[in-house]
Amino acid sequence: MDPEYGKCWDTSKKNSWKTILLLAYQSLGVVYGDLSISPLYVYKSTFAEDIQHSESNEEIFGVLSFVFWTLTLVPLFKYVFVVLRADDNGEGGTFALYSLICRHSKVSLLPNRQSSDEALSTYKMEQPPERNRSRVKVLLEKYRALHTALLIVVLLGTCMVIGDGLLTPAISVFSAVSGLELSMSKKHHEYAVIPITCFILVCLFALQHYGTHRVGFLFAPVVLTWLLCISTLGLYNIFKWNPLVYKALSPYYMFKFLKKTRISGWMSLGGILLCITGSEAMFADLGHFSYAAIQIAFTFLVYPALILAYMGQAAYLSQHHHSSHEISFYVSVPEKVRWPVLVLAILASVVGSQAIISGTFSIINQSQSLGCFPRVKVVHTSDKIHGQIYIPEINWILMILCIAVTIGFRDIKHMGNASGLAVMTVMLVTTCLTSLVIILCWHKPPMLALCFLLFFGSVELLYFSASLTKFREGAWLPILLALFLMTIMLVWHYATIKKYEYDLHNKVSLEWLLALGPSLGISRVPGIGLVFTDLTSGIPANFSRFVTNLPAFHRILVFVCIKSVPVPHVPPAERYLVGRVGPATHRSYRCIVRYGYRDVHQDVDSFESELVEKLADFIRYDWYRTAQGSNNNNISSTIEDDATSHSNESASHRLTVIGTIGFSEETVQPASVSVGFPTVQSVTDVIEMEEPMGVRERRVRFAINDDDEEEETRCEDGVGVEMVEELEDLYGAQQAGTAFILGHSHVKAKQGSSVMKRLAVNYGYNFLRRNCRGPDVALKVPPVSLLEVGMVYVV
Repeated sequence: MDPEYGKCWDTSKKNSWKTILLLAYQSLGVVYGDLSISPLYVYKSTFAEDIQHSESNEEIFGVLSFVFWTLTLVPLFKYVFVVLRADDNGEGGTFALYSLICRHSKVSLLPNRQSSDEALSTYKMEQPPERNRSRVKVLLEKYRALHTALLIVVLLGTCMVIGDGLLTPAISVFSAVSGLELSMSKKHHEYAVIPITCFILVCLFALQHYGTHRVGFLFAPVVLTWLLCISTLGLYNIFKWNPLVYKALSPYYMFKFLKKTRISGWMSLGGILLCITGSEAMFADLGHFSYAAIQIAFTFLVYPALILAYMGQAAYLSQHHHSSHEISFYVSVPEKVRWPVLVLAILASVVGSQAIISGTFSIINQSQSLGCFPRVKVVHTSDKIHGQIYIPEINWILMILCIAVTIGFRDIKHMGNASGLAVMTVMLVTTCLTSLVIILCWHKPPMLALCFLLFFGSVELLYFSASLTKFREGAWLPILLALFLMTIMLVWHYATIKKYEYDLHNKVSLEWLLALGPSLGISRVPGIGLVFTDLTSGIPANFSRFVTNLPAFHRILVFVCIKSVPVPHVPPAERYLVGRVGPATHRSYRCIVRYGYRDVHQDVDSFESELVEKLADFIRYDWYRTAQGSNNNNISSTIEDDATSHSNESASHRLTVIGTIGFSEETVQPASVSVGFPTVQSVTDVIEMEEPMGVRERRVRFAINDDDEEEETRCEDGVGVEMVEELEDLYGAQQAGTAFILGHSHVKAKQGSSVMKRLAVNYGYNFLRRNCRGPDVALKVPPVSLLEVGMVYVV
């Protein structure tokens, strides 16, 4: 085991200033595409209806002051200096905060949690002294209703991120293309902007399946050029039209603005908040870069460029009160460079849209991993860059909805109102979750978390309330979309938990499986049978149904549980938990395959071959451990022979973490085997799954050597022969073929259930199950090797 593996996410990125600066440059195209194009539509959305630009310039200077302080407080102070530090092993986003909270307090609703998961190197968790146990933690763990409320808050943030993925491409591309209004007549402009916007959106979504990495090298130069362009234009307008515009940065102008405009000024905040759209991407995309790189890029390039751009527009508008066109970005662009800026703006809007679409794919994959979203097909688009994925169904649904929004709204005002509400909801959710992280994970005083919540929460609530007033003018769309998506997520999550509880209560005992034999007419056929189940212990009911109807099962039987762990990544060396089900002669095993919420499952071919190798490694280790135990007289004297001791010692209760790095004979000592995991005390015991009363649970990590001949010489002759026979059976079964046995479930609500539950389970969940990808597609099982066992779940 490599003790540094769990730290590889950040150490490799923080080696030198050269690396940090390179990452900062690369982050421009991925992280700041959305944030950098906001000058295209902020002023136009703000002055769309509620307030008018007057000769006194109080309105434009007040808006500039609001923009400056909003950009300073939220992206700079909140995200760069606080929220980015709440990373989960280098990963950011809503689910990163949720997984941190779940690891530090027992609030997770995922039913298959195991104590062995805490042994993962990426599970890093510093426990405070018990005397400092927070009252907030005690309260949060005590009430299950709070667990559900926390999940609902997380899902709300997730739904609004998806809504942002729908609205951002529409408003950014439409804003960029609307620059044609200065070069065309109004009649031609009306008929040109919508078709051109829709064409660009269709091209953008049609190219998603190629992956970001194929055109990603263009992203950073485009955004860098755009930032330099808008900052240059800003400086030009400041010095040419109004060098004293910097005075408007004083907070005094905000109060003066609100005093003059009153309720109209408050309602116009729904347009001002668009200046921080895309700020959440700094945190969500943290895993692809590093904290230092994102901090440097924003602080020294993006933030100054945006401030100069907004100041330049304000300086121009302060001297042009009777423009023939509406207030927009392009009126402040000199006519000589208007066309190049238009082309560059369209390219920058496409880059910003690409980033948010990729983020939508990522967060849906995370929701699916945590059992909160129907199964969809996830495609890797890059063999080299981890985390770049493509989801076909979501891509085409987003494209259709995005075009519908563009055609339906037809103006920046309504799109801005919708986008603003989605953005502020995500930020409020992040603020609430970060407050919990400050208490539960950083172990800071609750008063500090309360100050953080009240300060940033009050700022965001002010903007959120202004957005809600625009409900009938576009803000209804993200609310409707969030309600629809949350209904789907909650129904799916509820039914998934109920199915697991049904399996748990109806699982079959180990004695039942061991009793199956020739005397009962059960035959063993050649090959490997992989029985997929959500259970981490016991025999699933669907297998008993299978054997009851077809009295035969494969020579090698493996109960496979693919589970998600509340960490972003599970190192390959810690992914497999392997153990026996019954004695060695039964040739039955249990394998738990653990994935993080950002991991993407392997292809079935690589999974199958890797699983067989892990089983072989486990067999070698288990027999070797038995031989070592015999030689060292560590086995009880009541045990008669090695075969009997092996059967008892490796019963189904124990699972072992199988690693990938070999060791030599002389290094097989408890101290060397447990390297990299300081809490391990002994290698003689493995993880207990169905632990007898009074037996203490201990955890172990170890490594396996692939050299069969050397291991045979280390074993006693009898044990070595039996090990070779078991390995030959395994590889022979692999040659005979592998069958994947999956449950095909139908869920029904119990008699007497409430109307709401019957609607959710009998109609909602079953409709989703029939119309989403099956488990065979999600697990990438070839149809020729698939066996489905029908099961009716009464929950």
